[in-house]
Amino acid sequence: MSISPRPPASETVWLTEDRPDAGELGLCVHCGFCLNACPTYYDLGVETDSPRGRIALMRGLDDGRIEWSPRVQQHFDQCLQCRACETACPSKVPYGRLMEATRAEAFAQDKWPRRQRIIWRLVMRGLFPYPGRLRLAGYGLKLYQKTGMQALIRRSGLLKRLSPKLADIDALSPNADQPFYANREAAQVAASHPVRSQAVLITGCMMPLAYPETHRATVRVFTRNGVSVEAPEAQVCCGALHAHGGDVEAARDLARRNIDALTPESADPPDAILINAAGCGSHLKEYGHLLRNDPDYAAQAAAFAARVRDVHEYLVEIGFESPRGRIERTVTYQDSCHLSHAQNVRSAPRDVLRSIPGLTLNEMRTPDRCCGSAGIYSVVQSDISRRVLAEKMEDVLSTGAEQVCTANPGCMLQLDAGIARFDDSGRMMPRSTHAIELLDESYRLGDAATTD
Repeated sequence: MSISPRPPASETVWLTEDRPDAGELGLCVHCGFCLNACPTYYDLGVETDSPRGRIALMRGLDDGRIEWSPRVQQHFDQCLQCRACETACPSKVPYGRLMEATRAEAFAQDKWPRRQRIIWRLVMRGLFPYPGRLRLAGYGLKLYQKTGMQALIRRSGLLKRLSPKLADIDALSPNADQPFYANREAAQVAASHPVRSQAVLITGCMMPLAYPETHRATVRVFTRNGVSVEAPEAQVCCGALHAHGGDVEAARDLARRNIDALTPESADPPDAILINAAGCGSHLKEYGHLLRNDPDYAAQAAAFAARVRDVHEYLVEIGFESPRGRIERTVTYQDSCHLSHAQNVRSAPRDVLRSIPGLTLNEMRTPDRCCGSAGIYSVVQSDISRRVLAEKMEDVLSTGAEQVCTANPGCMLQLDAGIARFDDSGRMMPRSTHAIELLDESYRLGDAATTD
């Protein structure tokens, strides 16, 4: 297949160094294997809302055959970036990288509506990079829930009538009923001897507030297995949401701050950088690409990325103690898109679940099909997200499971909303769980049985 010479940047719509790579664009042979894997093509049935259709748009922009327009931008905006197409693609097109590069151009060129840009700068740049501000917002959510205000507003239906968008956000809000996770807690749990490795835990922006018990379970599991765990206070949001949205400069700034906080040049690097959020993990593993053109950080970023491990991945890699506590429960496992498709980690979470005595794992028909969360997609593209979730919940409920588990906080929030909306039988536990929490539960049940 011949590829025509690429026009210089001055003759295309691309303006930044993040323009999609011509060679990577040329890998797509339009075979169509990606179509059945793509949730938006499945939902909308439109070629330009499929991976190969969006790549055709990118190539048209690249060679000057088409101009950027709101209609073209809409097709890019409607992509979930689940990367299921990468698993299906025989040509190994790095679609996620191409989509991020395209969105980076859209952001740099102010292709978004003005209102959307203002909200992004207020929330994504004004809130997420600052742990203190996020925690303050979390306490606001606690107050909103503990006073009964949330329950009252939900019963009244007032929010849905005033603003369906705010009602969607409210439906996805986590139950803030547990103490928020503090990074200093990690160092308070001593590793069992002999200590086998040293690790740092990426705590992220949302997990300490939305699912703090997942972090506590993660630390207990690893210290039990001889891994010394620290969670440096200076770390910040990993920047995955910013990169996926196209705000790569903010993502780069956050990456530099995390590299300095977690792997300072003055200290020995950890054996592993642990992450229990799949979307964050795939982005952290791509820090090397994100900072490839930064002369001060390129080498550090590549070294950092090479040490990042999903928690299940690292447990299986080093070997873990077989749990003894029985959990008589039927569960199903939802593959988080960025764990299965971006990181290619599929068997490790199942190995963890199948090691638990009494636990029955009933697989879905399509466990790796997106649940519709996709970062902030469930808010900004709520109609498509709801339809994708409806398909996913039909699959979940068909398994007969009592609980659904996964490996990403966004998926957990989305699945919890799906259970509340679609489980009319009330058979399922109202909260999803992280696979690492079930392992921790089994360890603790085994310990309790031994001491009785």
